Amino acid sequence: MRILSIQSSVAYGHVGNSAAVFPLQRLGHEVWPVLTVHFSNHTGYGAWRGPLLAPSDVAEVIAGIADRGVLGDADAVLSGYQGDPAMGAVILDAVTLVKTANPDAVYCCDPVMGDVGRGMFVRPGIPEYLRDVVVPRADIITPNQFELEFLAGRATNSVDELLAAVDAVRATGPRHVLVTSVLHGDVPEGSLEVVAVSDEGAWAVTTPLLPITPNGGGDVTAALYLAHLSTTGSPATALERTTASIFTVLEATLAAGTREIQLVAAQDAIANPPARFPARRLR
Repeated sequence: MRILSIQSSVAYGHVGNSAAVFPLQRLGHEVWPVLTVHFSNHTGYGAWRGPLLAPSDVAEVIAGIADRGVLGDADAVLSGYQGDPAMGAVILDAVTLVKTANPDAVYCCDPVMGDVGRGMFVRPGIPEYLRDVVVPRADIITPNQFELEFLAGRATNSVDELLAAVDAVRATGPRHVLVTSVLHGDVPEGSLEVVAVSDEGAWAVTTPLLPITPNGGGDVTAALYLAHLSTTGSPATALERTTASIFTVLEATLAAGTREIQLVAAQDAIANPPARFPARRLR
C-alpha cells in the first residue's frame, strides 16, 4: 500500500506519525508522512518544545506531493489527533484530492478526543467537529469506547449497547469501526476487548488487561488495522493481527519499565503477528 499519513511527529518517543510510520513500513507499505507538529516529545510529559505547523504549511506540503502527480497512487489517507478545525479542513481537502484521483482509496480516521478517567482533552468544539464533519467523511474509524459513546450519544454498558452505538455511528458514514479499550459489563474482570464492526458482521477479541496506558498505542492500532484490513479484506483477520501485535508491544513496554512503547524491540511481532487471540463473532 501507499499511505498518506497526516499526523503529529516527535523526535523522542512514539506518538502520531512517529508511532505509525515504522510499523507500516515494517509491514512493507510505503508511507508519505505529513507532519502537523514537530515536538521534542509527546505532551504527556507535561513539557515539550518545538513548532506547531500552520495549516497553510501542511497544505503546502500536500500540494507539493500533488505536484509530483502521485496522489492518485495513494491507497489510503490516515489521520489522528486534529488540534483545530483549520487543520481538519486541510486533512479533508487531502482526502478529497486523493479520492478524486483514486476513487478506491480509503480514509482512516482515529477520532482522538478523550478517554475514560481523563474526559475530553482536546480544545472545546473539536469533539463536535470530529463527530459532525470528519467522522461522516471517513471509511474507517478507530475510536476508544469513551469516544464511541460521544460520537453515538449513548452509553455502552453491554455488548448489545456497544453494537447499537457502533450502528448509530456507522449510519453517519463510516463502513468500518474498530472500538478499542472496551470495558463494558459483559467483559470478564481483568480483561479488555477490542471490537470490529463492518457490513460483514461484528467480532471481538479479548485480551488480558495490562497495567499500562502508554501514549501512542492508539496511533499504532489505527495504522495496523488500516493496513491489515486493506490487505486482507477481512475485519476479523485484521482484528486478530492488530491486537496480537499491539499486545506484544505493550508486554515489551511493561517489561522494559518505560513510558515509551517498545516498537523497535517488538518489531518482529509487528511484521509477523503471532496467533494469540482468536476473534469471536458477535453477530
